[in-house]
Amino acid sequence: MQSHPANGHPERHLVGRIGWLRAAVLGANDGIVSTASLIVGVAAAAANRGEVLLAGVAGLVAGAMSMAAGEYVSVSSQADTEAADLSRERQELATSPEHEQRELSAIYQRRGLDKATADQVAAQLTAKDAIGAHARDELGITVTTTARPVQAALTSAATFTAGASLPLLAAWLSPIGPPMIIGVSAASLLFLALLGAIGAKTGGAPVGNATLRVAFWGALAMAVTAGIGKLVGTAV
Repeated sequence: MQSHPANGHPERHLVGRIGWLRAAVLGANDGIVSTASLIVGVAAAAANRGEVLLAGVAGLVAGAMSMAAGEYVSVSSQADTEAADLSRERQELATSPEHEQRELSAIYQRRGLDKATADQVAAQLTAKDAIGAHARDELGITVTTTARPVQAALTSAATFTAGASLPLLAAWLSPIGPPMIIGVSAASLLFLALLGAIGAKTGGAPVGNATLRVAFWGALAMAVTAGIGKLVGTAV
């Protein structure tokens, strides 16, 4: 998000990336971890090459659809809540405009303005865009943070597919058995570390912490599924 202050100096605010960045990082991370874990688990169970690749492709398709549906439903619920709150505010502004203006003034007073200034600010903002002022300052709903279900769903599905394709490619290039398990695990950890670094850099967060966090949980997930696959394969 870029703003243009009165002095003409543009400012870029990273918070404007929250909506799509969260969905993108979640989708890509889930795609790498879940698909790599599935491949490693099936390979550890002594399955043949075709079965491992088939499991990976099935995991990619199912995961992408699941991510899209889950993000859409989740963010739609947030959008419904926002719409209900805004509808209530519109009704209150229509029936009790003076009370709503005093409520807005009280918010500004709690933020540090004196009563006279808060009253004046509330009156001017109410005259210009009453519902916008209440949405932003009372409900915390802004253009930056508002729910966008379709954007979240498409972003998650696309990034999950991109993420899942990486360990699937590593499995396709690796021979079956321990080399595949090691190759997919190593490649996936590298991809996860790069994802953590890119996500942190894009969001303006510390790169080291994000990289270690993503790589650690990915390694744990693959270790657990490999262990389960080994146990199941031995038992069968």
